[in-house]
Amino acid sequence: MSSILDEYEDSQNTRHPVQHSRFVNVRLEEEKPIFNKQRIDFSPPEKINHFAVCNNQLCMSLGKDTLLRIDLAKPDQPNQIELGRKDDSRVHKLFLDPTGSHLVISLSTSECLYLNRNTQKVRSLSRWRGHLIESVGWNKLLGTETNTGPILVGTSQGIIFEAEISASEGSLFNTNPDQYFKQVHSLEEDGRPAPVCCIEVERGPESKVVIIATTRKRLFQFVGRVAEGSEQQGFTVVYCPYTTPPREFPFNMGYSEITFYTSKLRSCPKAFAWMMGNGVLYGQLDYIRLDSVLSDVQVWDYTPDIDFSFNKPISIVLTQFHFLLLLPDRVKAICTLNGQVVYEDVFPDKFGALKKMIKDPAGGLVWIYTEKAVFRYHIQREARDVWQMYMSMNKFDLAKEYCRDRPECMDMVLAKEAEHCFQNKRYLESAKCYALTQNYFEEIALKFIEAKQDEALKEFLLKKLNNLKQSEKTQITLLVTWLTELYLNHLGLLESDEGKNGVFQETREEFRKFLSSSKHKECLYNNRTTIYDLLASHGNVDDMVYFSVIMQDYERVISHHCQHDDYSAALEVLSKHCDVKLFYKFSPILMQHIPKKVVDAWIQMGSRLEPKKLIPALVNYSQMGSTQQVNETIRYMEFCVYQLTVTEEAIHNYLLSLYAKYKPDSLLRYLEQAGTHASNIHYDLKYTLRLCAEHGYLQACVLVYKIMELYEEAVDLALQVDVDLAKSCADLPEDDEELRKKLWLKIARHVVQEEKDVKKAMNCLSSCNLLKIEDILPFFPDFVTIDHFKEAICSSLEEYNQHIDELKQEMEEATESAKRIREDIQEMRNKYGVVESQEKCAACCFPLLNRPFYLFLCGHMFHYDCLFLEVSPHLSTYKQTKLGELQKKLAAATQTSKSRHRPSPKEKEEGGDTASLGKESAGVSREQIKSDIDDIIAFECVYCGELMIKSIDKPFIDPQKLEEEKSSWL
Repeated sequence: MSSILDEYEDSQNTRHPVQHSRFVNVRLEEEKPIFNKQRIDFSPPEKINHFAVCNNQLCMSLGKDTLLRIDLAKPDQPNQIELGRKDDSRVHKLFLDPTGSHLVISLSTSECLYLNRNTQKVRSLSRWRGHLIESVGWNKLLGTETNTGPILVGTSQGIIFEAEISASEGSLFNTNPDQYFKQVHSLEEDGRPAPVCCIEVERGPESKVVIIATTRKRLFQFVGRVAEGSEQQGFTVVYCPYTTPPREFPFNMGYSEITFYTSKLRSCPKAFAWMMGNGVLYGQLDYIRLDSVLSDVQVWDYTPDIDFSFNKPISIVLTQFHFLLLLPDRVKAICTLNGQVVYEDVFPDKFGALKKMIKDPAGGLVWIYTEKAVFRYHIQREARDVWQMYMSMNKFDLAKEYCRDRPECMDMVLAKEAEHCFQNKRYLESAKCYALTQNYFEEIALKFIEAKQDEALKEFLLKKLNNLKQSEKTQITLLVTWLTELYLNHLGLLESDEGKNGVFQETREEFRKFLSSSKHKECLYNNRTTIYDLLASHGNVDDMVYFSVIMQDYERVISHHCQHDDYSAALEVLSKHCDVKLFYKFSPILMQHIPKKVVDAWIQMGSRLEPKKLIPALVNYSQMGSTQQVNETIRYMEFCVYQLTVTEEAIHNYLLSLYAKYKPDSLLRYLEQAGTHASNIHYDLKYTLRLCAEHGYLQACVLVYKIMELYEEAVDLALQVDVDLAKSCADLPEDDEELRKKLWLKIARHVVQEEKDVKKAMNCLSSCNLLKIEDILPFFPDFVTIDHFKEAICSSLEEYNQHIDELKQEMEEATESAKRIREDIQEMRNKYGVVESQEKCAACCFPLLNRPFYLFLCGHMFHYDCLFLEVSPHLSTYKQTKLGELQKKLAAATQTSKSRHRPSPKEKEEGGDTASLGKESAGVSREQIKSDIDDIIAFECVYCGELMIKSIDKPFIDPQKLEEEKSSWL
């Protein structure tokens, strides 16, 4: 977007409005011309008489009897053929088919010769004899390298023949290449036969066949249809009575020539140019038309420098936008769009007069020859300047078509089109075009403002906005806010006019679509405060709410609904977008007015809401609200506790307070369901106890005491409610018999002293096995007779006797057991084992007596060190550590003993009493250590004891050393 300051500076330099373009077209090198001539490096041995070229196959007639053929793909391999004519005949014309395979040679003696590209033999067309051939209409659809298919032949007498040529040698009875030759039509001028100067056969869509033939001043066209599969039957069905009279011009120059332009090979021509006496007739070919295929026909009159007396035109070639006219000494290129001569090339006299100009339809090259030289024209980027011509003709669509790859040209075309539309008061179209140009933004905007065309200005701004890049944030912000203001102004005008309600709704939808555009969402979000201010200044509440929803500014939307007492709509927005923060913020006011719907919304949100954060709303309006609000509060709290399994202490405490105040029946049920272990409780026990005590719910207090393991308090309080309840509490301390007994005594005392019920007291005695009759007798009054306790006292005495008998039996069994143990000890003292000299260690299989050893009762014998190695891996970590410590102590004790066995000379003089004493103490220490080691490693036989049983599931090879063992086996 150009700056308005740049526009002001430019306006100081010129007083007229100028179209500005930001494109700079710099050409680093001079552009090559459209028509580039090149002389072929070829010196003919004889004069060139005639020339034909098609599909890169070039044929020329040299001198009287020579034909030269050149394949342009292999130009260094020319092929020269002698025609073999002895008489005075000369070549009249050469005709080469589109494939370059079939060459027809017309002789001045009314004879015809045929030469195929793949042969060297020239063959005579006997059926063609007697006719001077002027033109050939080739069959582009059916023609192959060996057969031409049905073709049309025009003669100097105006007769049109249908023929077919085959390159095969034929049969025994028919060796001629011409398959048939029959007359199908004849042309006349002024009532007399006229030579068929040109004939062209084309296939249009839907099997349409178009034949165009020309004489010196008349142009004929024949249109017909050929059924599918019947193309080989020829063109007889095409010639019918004229549906369109032939075009005729009053003047002729003795010959004429028609040329066609085809954009693609083997496609239908799109344009034609006919060179005749009055000028050049050119136009388009429209195969859809029924009466005539010629359309947009114009006549280009010859320029004054063309004089038929000495330089009349010789030949014509049509390109996409030009036709080339060949004169005896020059070539002129005329643009078909404006009829201007755009190129003129004069040939030097040294080459002689120009004879013919031919275009190769396959390669697109234009060939010109004289008697001494051959020239070739390359046509490069012919459409480069066409856009300017179309632009000057106000054909802007075509102009844009031909400058798509040139942005600087496209900008000029769009600017010209925009200005043209503006002048013709087509403001919307002008705005669309201006938006695509690089003209100064301020200049264009001011034009529409001065013309009071708000719709066009809006269209221009919209298009300009869509063309901006995301990096141009400042420009996007400017346009978005400007467009918002324009929309709001337009909506305000339409809203005040009742007759334009439909237009108002359409404009509102358009405005909302603009606000919800994803492309400019970032800009709208960053500048939402400005947009809100614009909407508020125009009083457009509905669109402000819509914009808030788009910006996901739901807080503003909900606040708007709450301010207008539309709480249901506010809750609907809240529930739709599920923003938990907004739930926490707006729940208090919504709970006050629509508690049931709010609680339903909370329940629908489920675990996404944190009930703890909703407590302020619940506490505030449950305390001061109606019964409905209280019930809804309890309903949500129950949902949190029973459905969501919330463990927050505050939630459970609050639910208990609500139960205690409004639903006492639910309080005890809740406490029972909550569990009896403190680890499973989520409410505050002390708070609950105080709450229940304040409201006088004693049974609930008993339940809380039980959970708190305050069994004495629970029993004391339970006795105020129900004795059975107290009994259930008394049995709870199962591990503390003393406490249980104390609790049952409380119950018994209460029954005896308070209720004065002896039978019930005796039932207590039977319910608890810890109580005896003597425990509860002190609680009875003195006047109670013994009859009530006779049975209980007898039962108690019997239990005592039975207990005494059991003690006597246990004493006898203990005495007998001690006797047996003494006998076993005495027997073990006399037990011994015999070790032979040939005995070997069970672990290492070496003789046993050469080192210290162990002998077990099972018969196994081990060296000390072998047993140590066998037992150590199976010991626990603690025993392995202790064994290591004992070994260290044993080594230290041994070293001390040795040193004491070697006293110093001074010690020897002092006497041997001290040395002997040290020896004795060291010996005692070593023996004790050895005994401790024996207790560990010789506790049992390693093969027969518990260690072997425990190691039965261990592998023979350590898993960590398995790979090492495997490798050692290989």
